[in-house]
Amino acid sequence: MPNEASLFQRRRALTAPELDAIPWIHLLSSQERQRATEDLKIADADPGEYICRIGRPVTYWFGVVDGLLKMSSDNAEGQTMTFTGVPPGGWFGEGTAMKRETYRYNIQPLRKSRVAGLHVDTFHWLLDHSIGFNRFVMNQLNERLGQFIAAREIDRMTNPDIRVARSLASLFNATLYPGVGEVLRITQQELAYLVGLSRQRVNEALTALAANGAIKVEYGGLRVMDLQALRSRVTFR
Repeated sequence: MPNEASLFQRRRALTAPELDAIPWIHLLSSQERQRATEDLKIADADPGEYICRIGRPVTYWFGVVDGLLKMSSDNAEGQTMTFTGVPPGGWFGEGTAMKRETYRYNIQPLRKSRVAGLHVDTFHWLLDHSIGFNRFVMNQLNERLGQFIAAREIDRMTNPDIRVARSLASLFNATLYPGVGEVLRITQQELAYLVGLSRQRVNEALTALAANGAIKVEYGGLRVMDLQALRSRVTFR
């Protein structure tokens, strides 16, 4: 049964290991870290539950401690367009938080995930007081720009193998998603949702990628063996 309490109602303080998994927390001074730690909250989000919703005002800056989220939108015909996935270590929505705008996309878990949130007022306080935090956010925005330019290019690709390869490469971005490492915990069905292909077609692409030594399919996930190959335009056939 779905949890009837809202994500906000289920929030709690972070444990020490959960705090340690937040990449930007280590860039703060002791005073800045205390302020952030006192404000940070975390909650378990169920599959399909809205963390961010189109048209809702921003209240928190969110990050994934564990799990996998998808960023999507609905077009005029009611079809869902998935922009990207957000694996562990990924923080998102800094542009919306900086401008205090309403969301232009939906964020939902593909599986049960632990999501942390920093209130937008504390987010702005850190921008005003922390050089380290500013550098982190600046790097995030720069990487995000490159990611969405690449996503636009992927959308125009007709070769499914290259679509899967490039989409996987984007999830192994060490700057945006430092919690992933060399192994991405993802199922073929979850990857199919993110890439916009059938599970069967994704399976064929992964088989081709594995045969060419770019990845290794492991139980519950994928290990990257050649990240540059995933980022290339080579057809894996």
